[in-house]
Amino acid sequence: MNSDELPSLREALEAHELWANKSLGQHFLLDMNITRRIARAAGDLKQKTVIEIGPGPGGLTRALLEAGAEVVAIEKDSRFLPLLYPLQAWSGERLKIVHGDALSVDQALLANGGADIVSNLPYNIGAELLVGWLKAGAWRGAMTLMFQKEVAERIVAKPGAKAYGRLAVLTQARCEARLAFSVSPRAFTPPPKVTSAVVRLEDRADPYPHLRALERVTGAAFGQRRKMLRSALRALTGAPEPLLRQAGLEPTARAEEIDAAGFRRLTDAWLDGLKAAS
Repeated sequence: MNSDELPSLREALEAHELWANKSLGQHFLLDMNITRRIARAAGDLKQKTVIEIGPGPGGLTRALLEAGAEVVAIEKDSRFLPLLYPLQAWSGERLKIVHGDALSVDQALLANGGADIVSNLPYNIGAELLVGWLKAGAWRGAMTLMFQKEVAERIVAKPGAKAYGRLAVLTQARCEARLAFSVSPRAFTPPPKVTSAVVRLEDRADPYPHLRALERVTGAAFGQRRKMLRSALRALTGAPEPLLRQAGLEPTARAEEIDAAGFRRLTDAWLDGLKAAS
């Protein structure tokens, strides 16, 4: 099937007199070459369930359906529902539309036992959604997500890089992350002020199980990132030096110097201390 047989996205928007809502972080991706490239970056989607957040006029939705996916599209803005409904019959009912806020919808119930996530995410909630998906249960599969490029670089960053921080540590505790490709502002209507980028995230063979604890530890470490760990971690524990020694880390090191494995060891040491004290 080919969505070129449908009215173009621009024609559909004009027919319904729709425009982007800046408060919702909306920028329409109308170039089907790019939406198809995102779908290809997600791998073989035939007969897979895919959750898409914020489909808007449905450009990426069309590409996912072309690729053979069963799509669950969660859209907060009711203005776009009339543009999405025709895609249900066109795709042979492989599209389910959920009118709601992705931050509050129980996506595990929509996953039908398991789902990949492929989305051009709203800029204002992209990182928050990602952290929630990192904590998700076994239903959540691989993720192919578009962010502002600055956020994408924070996700894939390595120790010592300017972009390296808490988001990289949390993501890389659960996933292998790589930047797939960048997307120019000119590809969007209206053009955002920033470049975007697509990130591919696949679960690690050894995902770290204590993500909430890792959030606490990295929150303390990167909350005062210019300080040495022996000082920054006092927000977490009154005696950080024994934890750092147990984790094999130098007390004089700073958060941006510690790799994801080091933070996992530090979190394990902190959890061991909590158990011993209880």
